Amino acid sequence: MNISPEIITEITGQAQQAQIKFIDLQFTDVVGIVKNVTIPSDQLHEALEKGIWFDGSSIESFARVAESDMHLQPEASTFSILPWLSGEDATARLICDVYTPDGQPFQGDPRSVLKRAIAQAEGLGFRYNTGPELEFFLLKPGPDGRLIPPVPHDSASYFDAPSDMAAGLRRQMTAALKNFGIRVDAMHHESAHGQQEIDLHYSDALTTADSAVTMRVALKIIAQQNGLYCTFLPKPIRGVNGSGMHIHQSLTYLASGQNAFGDPGDAHGLSKIAKHFIAGQLAHAKGMCAILAPLVNSYKRLVAGYEAPVAISWARINRSALIRVPRATSTQTTRIELRNPDPSCNPYLAFAVMLAAGLDGIRRELPVPDAADENIYLLDTHSKVSQAILPKSLSQALDAMENDDVIRAALGAHTFERFISAKRLEWEDYRLEVTGWELEKYLPVY
Repeated sequence: MNISPEIITEITGQAQQAQIKFIDLQFTDVVGIVKNVTIPSDQLHEALEKGIWFDGSSIESFARVAESDMHLQPEASTFSILPWLSGEDATARLICDVYTPDGQPFQGDPRSVLKRAIAQAEGLGFRYNTGPELEFFLLKPGPDGRLIPPVPHDSASYFDAPSDMAAGLRRQMTAALKNFGIRVDAMHHESAHGQQEIDLHYSDALTTADSAVTMRVALKIIAQQNGLYCTFLPKPIRGVNGSGMHIHQSLTYLASGQNAFGDPGDAHGLSKIAKHFIAGQLAHAKGMCAILAPLVNSYKRLVAGYEAPVAISWARINRSALIRVPRATSTQTTRIELRNPDPSCNPYLAFAVMLAAGLDGIRRELPVPDAADENIYLLDTHSKVSQAILPKSLSQALDAMENDDVIRAALGAHTFERFISAKRLEWEDYRLEVTGWELEKYLPVY
């Protein structure tokens, strides 16, 4: 992607005015970990104009040795000054796309995967919008810096106004995000002790994916500066609610800007397009689960009784359903909320497979099943058996993903293969581990 000389001049001027000394060029690997190359600010003009080269094979699960030469091309609109570094350390950030030596988008770049999915939606006349709600825990490290066992930072609960520093810390985090141009819609304390939530402003999927990745980095740094540890691990503490990343979604028509999901004459306020989209996501719920809930630990959150979905269902209000339809003030605000993603996922890949699943429902005009407007956790045994259930482990989720051609196509052969390989190794490592639970349970007896 070529950046115009005018934009390059504008960005370099901003850097000079702010006396920026370094530039962080960032991208994510397949599993969503932020990677970073730092250059002196006097190389900013060249980086914007020509990009920079790096060795892709050195990034685990990213590229093979034969594909080692990779090219980073900054996205000009993502230029931001890091609020926590100043003086001789003053640094700005640019998110990059990854290209191959022949100038083609690298098939293993998660940001490129999402762009391909967005292009498919645009080919059908739609813009894909998302609004992620990220939950996380603030933990107090021990005197030696250890995080095990996890100790929550506070003892507040849902929507409490805590008397300690948590509320102030959320404001600090929101102020830091504002420096990146990231809008926050709301922030509050969540249900579990030490658990917080910050909701990002609803926007196009690429913008909100960039924002979610930036937010995870920023919040960890702000917490560390305050002597705390911020974790996006889905289930750090047994017996309490885990952390999800509920994602609100809608399609708007490119031609008119109108919401394609709204229909005031429908009992649920949903158009046929919205219902086909829901049906597509329900049809591929198992196949995309490994992307949305990518850790061994993720499946200790997806259990009944902790406000996390288990059954593959949808409903108007029911928060035990996989897909919820929040109340809307108008057809323009009609949206659906997918509730099984968690904040450890790669947002680029998550949005890509969610969009692909929904578009498959639209293309095939899949019928939506009846809404499950009662609490699924409280259904009798016979009713529960009739409900399709999400995978109960990462291994089951990977099996489902390997059998889903739509999800495979959305990711592309390269990303699909590298993700499956990395996660199979992760599962096997977990399977061989002798855990503390096993020792405490069995060693005194056997």
